[in-house]
Amino acid sequence: MDFSLNEDQALLKDSLERFIQGSYDFDARRAHLASDRGYSRETYAEFAELGWTAVPFSETDGGLDGGPIELMVMMEQFGRGLVIEPYLASIVLAGAALRHAADDAAKARWLPGLIDGSLTGALALQEPHSRFELASVRTRAEREEDGWRLTGHKAVVLNARDADLVIVPARTRGRDEDRDGITLFALPAGTPGVTTRAYPTVDGMQAAEVILEDVALPANALIGIEDAGLGVLEAVAREALLALSAEAVGIMAVLVEKTVDYSKNRKQFGLPIGAFQALQHRMVEMFMEHEQTRSLLYMAAMKLAAGTADAERALSALKYQVGRAGRRIGQEAVQLHGGMGVTHELDVAHYFKRLTMIDLAFGNADHHLSRFAA
Repeated sequence: MDFSLNEDQALLKDSLERFIQGSYDFDARRAHLASDRGYSRETYAEFAELGWTAVPFSETDGGLDGGPIELMVMMEQFGRGLVIEPYLASIVLAGAALRHAADDAAKARWLPGLIDGSLTGALALQEPHSRFELASVRTRAEREEDGWRLTGHKAVVLNARDADLVIVPARTRGRDEDRDGITLFALPAGTPGVTTRAYPTVDGMQAAEVILEDVALPANALIGIEDAGLGVLEAVAREALLALSAEAVGIMAVLVEKTVDYSKNRKQFGLPIGAFQALQHRMVEMFMEHEQTRSLLYMAAMKLAAGTADAERALSALKYQVGRAGRRIGQEAVQLHGGMGVTHELDVAHYFKRLTMIDLAFGNADHHLSRFAA
């Protein structure tokens, strides 16, 4: 089977590699983290100038007509650079919700800004009680004469503090766990009645609790088809699983490389620690875990791109492997670097934190193992 990239995909990968290696080293990332915003808006504008924010969108919508393979290529390189700019929140989540909702009016209003980088978005998927179930929605939207009124609480919403658009799933009919009755709404920044409690996550991302208290919205705030939002969220979740897994594969590759390099230079008893067979075995196992994860990533990406019936099962298998292998590789990398492996000054600890958060996003390893078995 041919796993090689086509010419456009190879060019995309090369441009990302050059940017990460030349302009996004660990010191630059730390400077972005220390800023008031928690990331660099200037760097994100560069993403748009290079065309990366346009990749997943169709040419009709002003994009570059990319698909799952292109998304995989991009997110793996973002993982290698440990990128903190809100590409995941704005393009992979909010942008995908607009794409899959197929609402021409909403796309015309919001996609140009998301694509050119002048706007950023957020998708408020989770609620405090919902864990990993997309259908578990208690936020309510009541119809009024001239629009809608929303009340509820959304949790761990990436980029919510700075987003120009927050897409909120709310229940327009039915019980809390029903699959039908979920509708998507667009909340522009500054909408009255919205309270945002922002905080940094352990891996350096920006998230927030979003409290909705009698939020009045016009009728045109509805995105897509009323009561049919769950299908959109599930399509977004499939792409997000692939994106996060590709990011994790990029992180694993860096951890393996850095650990091997360190073992060649760190000396103990007059020898590089990489000369000791027990440590060689551990590093070989790290490499094998990474390669197995990459193989599952390729399989899941191809199945998602082809739209096969078992794509979701392949994604669950991949996400389970990401959680299991990510913990193994991260722990080994930290331990083989010794005491400095847990320090804030060394990038290894930051890569491990991001792997830990990826495991928890959109279902952890145990959750996806259960889904795969079912």
